[in-house]
Amino acid sequence: MSSTTTARRYIVRPAASVQGELRVPGDKSISHRALMLGGIADGPTSISGFLASEDCLATLAALGALGVRIERRQETLVRVHGAGRDGLTGSAGLLDMGNAGTAIRLLMGLLAGQRFDSTLSGDASLQRRPMERVAAPLRAMGARIDTQAGRAPVHIHGGAALQGIDYALPMASAQVKSALLLAALYAQGVSSVSEPAPTRDHTERMLRGFGVQLTSAAGRVSLAGGQRLTGCDIAVPGDFSSAAFFIVAGCLAARQGLTIRDVGVNPTRTGLLSMLRLMGADIEVQPHAASGAEPVADIHVRAGALRGIRVPEALVPLAIDEFPVFFIAAAAASGETVVTGAAELRVKESDRLAAMAAGLATLGIECELLPDGLRLQGGAMRGGRIDSHGDHRIAMAFAVASLIASGPIEIEDVANVATSFPGFPRLARAAGLALED
Repeated sequence: MSSTTTARRYIVRPAASVQGELRVPGDKSISHRALMLGGIADGPTSISGFLASEDCLATLAALGALGVRIERRQETLVRVHGAGRDGLTGSAGLLDMGNAGTAIRLLMGLLAGQRFDSTLSGDASLQRRPMERVAAPLRAMGARIDTQAGRAPVHIHGGAALQGIDYALPMASAQVKSALLLAALYAQGVSSVSEPAPTRDHTERMLRGFGVQLTSAAGRVSLAGGQRLTGCDIAVPGDFSSAAFFIVAGCLAARQGLTIRDVGVNPTRTGLLSMLRLMGADIEVQPHAASGAEPVADIHVRAGALRGIRVPEALVPLAIDEFPVFFIAAAAASGETVVTGAAELRVKESDRLAAMAAGLATLGIECELLPDGLRLQGGAMRGGRIDSHGDHRIAMAFAVASLIASGPIEIEDVANVATSFPGFPRLARAAGLALED
């Protein structure tokens, strides 16, 4: 399920404004987890609002190869016939996760305690991303895992007897935390994971929805192994990370207002809203009535003057996927913006700090690349040609930059946008961006 299709490009011309109402596709993080937990549950799980992106389809295909029967009744409606806690079967071949970093790391945890061998890999971008941050604590639980110089392909030897672990994450990572919680289901005794800063808690919320007993308080989550999951119904809200591009677009150019409907606003995901409000953004969040484990809201944005800020490091883990488009907002702000404590951005689909610094400099924005962040001065932006380095979030961020650029922006290597946001060009045009693909 590789996403290394023929590279394409966007040409995005300056546009006067964005406005109206829109809905973004379902949340990628929640879609991945719903498939995995549904796959090991007893009984069926119905997933509505499923994100039919390349990343999530890679997870769906992998679970199918592991013996889980999955029906796609509509593009965004999936029914998973759970194989049960011990019902997965070995795949006849390598599990190709394409560009899906979340999927490969969470599956490492899910497969660490199985009785069969598994091999996980992906495209060239995924094979550059670090896997030892997951493999090392899993080995401490008793898993037998081989990586290639710390990267994929990852080979997991079956038949390991896992033991509970008390593990303090050296850096905030929802993917590592989630992988360990999935492995903990197959371990003897209680496992606990402590994190230095809050990270997205979709796994904990969803485990509870499947009937798993766990405790979480003060940055520490614990669960006892051996528990079984019961299939349930899951409604996937709109992906906040996808909505982020339109939230920033609204801050830059929605003089009449822009509304994004039905967005997941889990507080472990919405650091971008706090950062933009510190810059003076006009953002209103209207929560829906409670319906399920994840909070949902409509987000209303109106254009206004932004000012540069020093981003509080406590907000960084709560906005880690949104920084590419945040840097576009910072380029439009008056004064200096400084981000530190964001070294994790260097090991995403690309080195996002370096990619954004290079792209912003190409467009005339004064910026300084820091070891763990970026310092930039807001100013006038010109057009130019941007190398997205095959990174979907870099590509979409610079599409939003067209709203403040004086000339067209040509964005190279955009095929991987489909990994997280199928239909982005169409929705961008509907909002008012002058995007050609």
